Amino acid sequence: MLPQFRIGYGYDSHEFKRGIPLIIGGVTIPHNKGLGGHSDGDVLLHAVTDALLGAIAAPDIGSLFPPSDPQWKRADSTVFLREALKRVASVGYELVNLDSTLVLAAPKIGPHTAAIRERVAELCGIAEDCVGIKAKTPEGTGTDNAAIAHVMVLLQRVLSSTDDLEKEAEEDLDDILTLIGPRAT
Repeated sequence: MLPQFRIGYGYDSHEFKRGIPLIIGGVTIPHNKGLGGHSDGDVLLHAVTDALLGAIAAPDIGSLFPPSDPQWKRADSTVFLREALKRVASVGYELVNLDSTLVLAAPKIGPHTAAIRERVAELCGIAEDCVGIKAKTPEGTGTDNAAIAHVMVLLQRVLSSTDDLEKEAEEDLDDILTLIGPRAT
C-alpha cells in the first residue's frame, strides 16, 4: 500500500549573468543581471521541480531535461514543473503545500514575494496560503553572485474510488462486529 504522505526536498543554484532577465518563481524581477542556466535559470521552479520528483523517487530535473539537450536551451521552467506535477499525479499523489527559502544578496525579494507566491500557487494548482516564500542574504557564504533555492514539498495520496470502497467496507464490517458484540468461545 502506498504511504499516505510523502515529502520531497529540492535545491538549485545559478550564477548571476548580465544580459538576461531575472526570473524567480515564474516572475520576471527588475534587476541588472539574470540567472545563467541552460533554460531560463529559474532557480525556484527548478528546486520545486526537484522536490516534487524526489518525493516520488523519480529521476531528477537534470536527468529528465539534460542541459546537453539543445531543446531545453532557454526553455521556460514551467515546462519542467508541469512534467513533475504530471508525474506526481500519475502515481496517485497531489501537492498539499510547499515551503521555500531563497538565498541571494540582491535584489531584495520582499517587494516581489506576493507575486512569486501567487504565480507558484497558480502553477502548482494549490492555494496561495499553501506556498511559503522566504528570502535570506548569503552573509559570509561567498555566494554573493549567485541565487540559491531550497524547497520542501508535502504530497498526499489521492484516494481512488477503489480506496474509498475498501474504506467503507472496513467501516461497515466494524459496525457489524460492534452490533453483534463479542462472541463466546
